[in-house]
Amino acid sequence: MTMLTPDSNPYELLGGEPAVRRLVDRFYQLMDEQPETFGIRKMHAEDLASAREKLFEFLSGWLGGPPLFVKKYGHPRLRARHLPFSIGKEERDQWLMCMNQAIDEQIENEDLKAHLKDAFFRTADFMRNRDMSLPLQS
Repeated sequence: MTMLTPDSNPYELLGGEPAVRRLVDRFYQLMDEQPETFGIRKMHAEDLASAREKLFEFLSGWLGGPPLFVKKYGHPRLRARHLPFSIGKEERDQWLMCMNQAIDEQIENEDLKAHLKDAFFRTADFMRNRDMSLPLQS
């Protein structure tokens, strides 16, 4: 098992473009199929192709690979891009349910899993724009 260091590149440890695509595909498959994630699913268009591609492009750069999203759209401005959506603890947790399951199914390296789950939690929690008085839980 490869240990994570400050110089580790999660994109490469994951397996590059094919692995990021698989992670994104599984994430959206789970969101589309699980009744528990209906709240976040209804925030998306019926066809998930555009959202799928944007998340792939974002994660490519965010994980240390090619900055595809930035080249195409500029700075991600994640919070600003998500302000039109009502995102509270419930929506955060639904998103994390899908991402954490996709991570568990796609990634074997336990250090990388823990690193990604922590990073995704912090990012997803930052997207909340309501229920801000609720205590944070990881």
